[in-house]
Amino acid sequence: MPLMMSEEGFENEESDYHTLPRARIMQRKRGLEWFVCDGWKFLCTSCCGWLINICRRKKELKARTVWLGCPEKCEEKHPRNSIKNQKYNVFTFIPGVLYEQFKFFLNLYFLVISCSQFVPALKIGYLYTYWAPLGFVLAVTMTREAIDEFRRFQRDKEVNSQLYSKLTVRGKVPVKSSDIQVGDLIIVEKNQRIPSDMVFLRTSEKAGSCFIRTDQLDGETDWKLKVAVSCTQRLPALGDLFSISAYVYAQKPQMDIHSFEGTFTREDTDPPIHESLSIENTLWASTIVASGTVIGVVIYTGKETRSVMNTSDPKNKVGLLDLELNRLTKALFLALVALSIVMVTLQGYVGPWYRNLFRFLLLFSYIIPISLRVNLDMGKAVYGWMMMKDENIPGTVVRTSTIPEELGRLVYLLTDKTGASPLLFFLLLYCQNCISVLKQLEFLLKMSPNYFTITVKGLSYSGILRIRMKV
Repeated sequence: MPLMMSEEGFENEESDYHTLPRARIMQRKRGLEWFVCDGWKFLCTSCCGWLINICRRKKELKARTVWLGCPEKCEEKHPRNSIKNQKYNVFTFIPGVLYEQFKFFLNLYFLVISCSQFVPALKIGYLYTYWAPLGFVLAVTMTREAIDEFRRFQRDKEVNSQLYSKLTVRGKVPVKSSDIQVGDLIIVEKNQRIPSDMVFLRTSEKAGSCFIRTDQLDGETDWKLKVAVSCTQRLPALGDLFSISAYVYAQKPQMDIHSFEGTFTREDTDPPIHESLSIENTLWASTIVASGTVIGVVIYTGKETRSVMNTSDPKNKVGLLDLELNRLTKALFLALVALSIVMVTLQGYVGPWYRNLFRFLLLFSYIIPISLRVNLDMGKAVYGWMMMKDENIPGTVVRTSTIPEELGRLVYLLTDKTGASPLLFFLLLYCQNCISVLKQLEFLLKMSPNYFTITVKGLSYSGILRIRMKV
């Protein structure tokens, strides 16, 4: 599961199932073939990324000094503590959706065909016969994307609106998660989500420590032990945190969730008290308090938290079915071009043969049916709706409606020992080529021979592979 429960965490640029290095693919395509297939997409993406990097300068991350309960003493301006998993905004929605649609050859082909009807010499029918199907496809796609985007907005709003107790000189004050600032003293109750990266100051547990669940951060189901700063844990009362002059020196924000370097300093004593901080004294965002009540000082918020820095930017998911349809369209287009050339050749290249060639391309354009794309998009929407309404799997939420059909392609499932039993059972529901599956498992065993041994029961098309892990 991706960090921050982000529905866009598996997303790769084209598919979650293609793991071949892109460099090898690009080496095989050169010249005109490379430009026609993928070159124009690569050039457009590179130019857009270059312009974005010029317009948006990346802020340099620095180490910071955080005073307890004094956000106004922060030397620099820090990002808001809000979660945003949306792909688009009001201005980028239409251009973004259109780009994601027309980067596929199928939609680009129908766009060129429809635009050609504005040329009088190439017009062979009514405009609505070409633009109406294309407009319907784009309308269905935009509606689906708008619904998904609105659901992401609702989930983000729910998380950002969660209330926490903020400790001030006047006592406890309720504060929204999105309004939390660096330097605030936040109280987090048991089974409550930690809203931002904090240094652990106090706890209601007498031992001065607590347990947290980090399954939403690193996938580990076992609880982690965290230790409060001894100087603040020994204070008699909670309000004494404002009677001392203390600050935390924290390293600059980074992605590593397993390390932290910092120092806690109390200045109102003689001599000043210095206490080094490590990963055991931190409470990262998106973790859950499993025992007691904790009080921490916020050191990182928003985009500077460990969980957000480890979360990839939301991208569109593309299923294997869409990629296969795109390749099939290219093959049909080549057949269409060959057929048009044959027809022009039979005419003997009389007159403006290049115009006749294009007119034949338009006449034979129905070889590539646009209804296939319409049925595919509507089928995905209905499939996702049926999954959420299925009584056998209550509580199912389809976060992305573009790849629900990929569940039907699962053949076997791989998992590690985290939270699992030593015996892992792999049920092959359907295997078209059992030999190829065995070769893949054999390759897996070669990669880690010290961890797996395999016993195959039968060689039928449906079987059970029992894998024992050497613990």
